[in-house]
Amino acid sequence: MNLKHTAGLLRHAKRSLLILSLCTLGVGAAQAGPPTAQVNTTGLAVTDDTVKVGILHSLTGTMAISETGAQEAEKLAIEQINNMGGILGRKIQIIQEDGASDWPTFAEKSRKLLVNDKVAAVFGCWTSASRKAALPVFEKENGLLYYPTFYEGLEQSHNVIYTGQEATQQILAGLDWVAREKGAKTFYLIGSDYIWPRTSMKIARKHIENVLKGKVVGEEYKPLGNTSFGSVINKIRLKKPDVIYAAVVGGSNVAWFKQLKAAGITGKKQTLLTISVTEDEVLGIGGENLKGFYSVMKYFESLDNENNKAFVKAFKAKWGADSVIGDVTQAAYLGPWLWKAAVERAGSFDVDKVVAESEKGDIELSTAPEGYVKLHANHHLWSKTRVARWGDDGQATVVFESGLIEPNPFPKGYQ
Repeated sequence: MNLKHTAGLLRHAKRSLLILSLCTLGVGAAQAGPPTAQVNTTGLAVTDDTVKVGILHSLTGTMAISETGAQEAEKLAIEQINNMGGILGRKIQIIQEDGASDWPTFAEKSRKLLVNDKVAAVFGCWTSASRKAALPVFEKENGLLYYPTFYEGLEQSHNVIYTGQEATQQILAGLDWVAREKGAKTFYLIGSDYIWPRTSMKIARKHIENVLKGKVVGEEYKPLGNTSFGSVINKIRLKKPDVIYAAVVGGSNVAWFKQLKAAGITGKKQTLLTISVTEDEVLGIGGENLKGFYSVMKYFESLDNENNKAFVKAFKAKWGADSVIGDVTQAAYLGPWLWKAAVERAGSFDVDKVVAESEKGDIELSTAPEGYVKLHANHHLWSKTRVARWGDDGQATVVFESGLIEPNPFPKGYQ
């Protein structure tokens, strides 16, 4: 080998080492976040390499059947974000608390997460009662809650991002569908006895009577956790409504649907449209007890799109092949991703700065399992409404899908 060739090899080696060094420095720079003093001016639990968040759901009590999937989805999203390098160069650490299906406990645990643990955000609550109990704490302490459940609307807080549907996105489109497709004129309303079902039924009644020109032939509420529906089923058999419109919540659904079937009220003979049953509840109810009935949601596990296929695969890989994914579970999965987008835009974990970015109305998730979603300036999401019919395998077939519906938490004429 001549000296000229040797010198050329040395120059090539030095150039390769320089490129490698620059690439290594580039990776290091990408992983390192901005100084903590810059991204945290309000005393949150943020260090040079970690940021703490709270997860607050019912792991015990009557609501555990509905809320377990939500906390699993939030953990999956956080794990995926951490695997991508975290947020602003910091890995997310979780502090989990159990609301125990008890609304004062949700308030107590919210205070603990915000005041003692100083978390940068909380992902949690399910029922409107739990959210209403926790809301004064979040507003007093200026915390940030990502709330995943479809709900009655009539609320907008600086301290809450609502990733589920508000009432007009779920209730109105669903009632329009059943009136159009089933020729429904008479409705029997049944729900659990707390704020979300009662407010939802108030909105539904106004739409049925004032817009659809139909008639409500009965309206009934049962305590949360109730397992005796014999009397209301007898009233339904007597009234013979075109549609049973249901907002029974949590574990009560198991007794409700089993008792309907035992009374001979099935999807073959009766149209039932529920706004409160997802795959999570069906796991306890049993698909055979729901077959032929309908749910109105924005998401079903059976959605056939690439985003959802990847999400379902990842969820089942983490939580088991037999796990199921319902509407609120998917909406809960969106929370950490929306928070990540807002934090990175703000360049800060400070709540007011994150909220300011969220309120610009241009944060979007093109990879959401439900499809494209966009965060509105009013803290709610643009989303589609879907109606699906349940099969005995516990999965639902979508029979109607709307276009994107703008969130309107304060609809005129429905308050």
